[in-house]
Amino acid sequence: MLIELRKKEDCAFDMLALGEVMLRLDPGDMRVRNARTFRAWEGGGEYNVARGLKRCFGMKTSVVTAFADNDVGRLVEDFIMQGGVDTSLIKWFPFDGVGRTVRNGLNFVERGFGIRGASSVSDRGNTAISQLKPGDIDWEYIFGTLGVRWLHTGGIFAALSESTAEVVIEAVKTAKKYGTIVSYDLNYRPSLWKAIGGKAKAQEINKKIAPYIDVMIGNEEDFTACLGFEIEGNDENLKELNLDGYVKMLGEVVKVYPNFKVIATTLRTVRTATVNDWSAMVYANGEVYKGMELNALEIYDRVGGGDSFASGLIYGLMAYDDAKKAVNYGIAHGALAMTTPGDTSTAVLKEVENIIGGAGARVNR
Repeated sequence: MLIELRKKEDCAFDMLALGEVMLRLDPGDMRVRNARTFRAWEGGGEYNVARGLKRCFGMKTSVVTAFADNDVGRLVEDFIMQGGVDTSLIKWFPFDGVGRTVRNGLNFVERGFGIRGASSVSDRGNTAISQLKPGDIDWEYIFGTLGVRWLHTGGIFAALSESTAEVVIEAVKTAKKYGTIVSYDLNYRPSLWKAIGGKAKAQEINKKIAPYIDVMIGNEEDFTACLGFEIEGNDENLKELNLDGYVKMLGEVVKVYPNFKVIATTLRTVRTATVNDWSAMVYANGEVYKGMELNALEIYDRVGGGDSFASGLIYGLMAYDDAKKAVNYGIAHGALAMTTPGDTSTAVLKEVENIIGGAGARVNR
């Protein structure tokens, strides 16, 4: 058995996400700097995984996050409820009227096109979630009394502040105590770590978290920046990954962290902002499972594609305990998510399984 899950009947939730949920403001076909109108969505690296597992795969999910208690926070809560993710574990901070002490995060995201890549400008300083500290969340109640089969969190949340990194450690330790499977997306973001110590701090924190992780998700840059592993023969200026060197590196990773039952990596070649080659691989039990390849994939909005890959992967592991199947669920779900606007997936299970089965893009009548 690759993944040993807690019994469904013993748990209130199939999956729980821990992380920040921001209000995404999307200028549509315009650029942020020139826009006059924005469409509002919700989004956050860890939360997007919970939403995908609920809306596409029908699992019961919840999110641990925090908001300032004002109309913006309640708007994001409303988006979460529309996505079907349980909101009972959200922590609310009193709002001071102007956001001097606590506020809600904003993320302005413009879609790329052709030679112009997608970009985002986040406005998340001093947010409610960044002020979470150990002891604020009753993890014993969540994992011991309610019961959770799978916890997902990641490096974005861990980088928000000194205290959020400690909250991650508190959460994953308690999850492991009660037999909950833990996944973690390294998701290295230089802008988040820059002010608190850069790569050195990222490695210090992530090396403390890694011993508690069952399923580690990340690309080659993540493993180098966050855990300090180097790919033999790989030049950071090269446009393509040295896959053989990367697989060899993963062998070294599991020697240091034998607790990693699965390591998952998306494989993306960016031809243009709107055309990518898209695939993924998993490393499990000393074997490499390369997934299906979707070459020349046309992309409408790439933000959240990796999160939808993670939710498809988690579904495959939970439903089938099969790394080879799981990677294809991740690839297909991530690809479909990038064909629609917003951070989150609008795909349904049948569409995902049709892609896995080789279905094309003919009209479905």
